[in-house]
Amino acid sequence: MLYFSDLLQYSDVFLSGLKTTVELTVLTTILGVALGTVCATVRQYGNRASQRVVSVYVELIRNTPFIVQLFFIFFGLPALGMMLSPWQASMIALTINLGAYSAEIIRAGLASISKGQMEAAKVLGLNFRQTLTRVIFIPAFEKIYPALTSQCIIVMLGSAVISQISVQDLTYAANLVQSRNFRAFESYFVTALMYLGLSILLRFAFNALGKRLFAYRTAN
Repeated sequence: MLYFSDLLQYSDVFLSGLKTTVELTVLTTILGVALGTVCATVRQYGNRASQRVVSVYVELIRNTPFIVQLFFIFFGLPALGMMLSPWQASMIALTINLGAYSAEIIRAGLASISKGQMEAAKVLGLNFRQTLTRVIFIPAFEKIYPALTSQCIIVMLGSAVISQISVQDLTYAANLVQSRNFRAFESYFVTALMYLGLSILLRFAFNALGKRLFAYRTAN
């Protein structure tokens, strides 16, 4: 028999876990995309030495499991004297992970912009920073926006493993509840639905944001 009603007394536990997941998702999305933008810009327009450094970072993160990265930051860095709380370690690991993946996505958008636009910006007297912010970034981000937002949602879903270092996120809440009432099916079923709902809400939020960011296209 299934007893979903047994979960009602733990609603505050689930909501607290959901709040932690949402907070980490919002923060790491902002920081991760910012990091990815910097790395993508360096890989596309930087000198050879800086490109190699960024390439090593991107390949290292993209070719190692996220949980290993998380454990290295939380369990490994203390050996170097860097003590981090579970929340801090998770935030750093998620940001670094998203930064590497988003760097490649954003670089593809930057590479799609023709050199003619860069040359036209120089003719107009724009410096490099002005060229990036006023000429390159907006059309580049518009092209890769669906892929970038999908990656952000993937990272949010992958954040479930941070419960392994005792971050009290949504998965941690599910583990806690089922350990108390032994209703594993009900606990993880409800948790899965909450992740699904969060993914759908994020998709709507990203779509609404995209319409505002790229409204000038439709206006033209």
